[in-house]
Amino acid sequence: MLHLRIHPENPQSRLISQAVERIRAGDVIVYPTDAAYAIGCQIGNKSAMERISQIRGLGPKHQYAIICADLSDIATYAKVDNAMYRLLKNNTPAVTTFILPATSEVPRRLMHPKKKTIGLRIPSNPICRMLLKELGEPLLTSTLILPNQTEPLDDPYEIELQIGNRIDVLVDGGLGTLSTTSIVDLSGNNPEIIRRGVGDVSPFE
Repeated sequence: MLHLRIHPENPQSRLISQAVERIRAGDVIVYPTDAAYAIGCQIGNKSAMERISQIRGLGPKHQYAIICADLSDIATYAKVDNAMYRLLKNNTPAVTTFILPATSEVPRRLMHPKKKTIGLRIPSNPICRMLLKELGEPLLTSTLILPNQTEPLDDPYEIELQIGNRIDVLVDGGLGTLSTTSIVDLSGNNPEIIRRGVGDVSPFE
């Protein structure tokens, strides 16, 4: 496992490039977000996604999410009208995952099997944003909560101890926060708040 210690406020571009190279090579990466640590891989990489599913103990009905640097990717992966786009623009970056109708660009295995939706998130964490900008595409992402645990992992030392032998890259930005994201479903006629985490969901109530 490659352990990259990256400055949380001023990420070193050389180390970010190393992480991005490994993502492009098909590796599974653990990285900091503006909530807890997350585990991710390239959107199109089925075997890396299956490894994430095994590490997290996820069932076939799990709703995956993608994490983007900004809204420029949104029309590629989600169907949004002008009003929805304005709403998202006014409320991102955020510690919130938005459930949106997926486009055909999203691999079927990432969509909700019945609703054909995708979770989409735009973070404010500097390491996370720089990773995504350098990669030039969103990452498949999942909060790093291990089977039989209720809290996400937020300590790089603990992450290495528990799953260091099962991941390829640990992007270490220091201690994270134990918080989970809020989840807002925007795929129906009215916004539905699925989970109240640290993201402000008041604009959608």
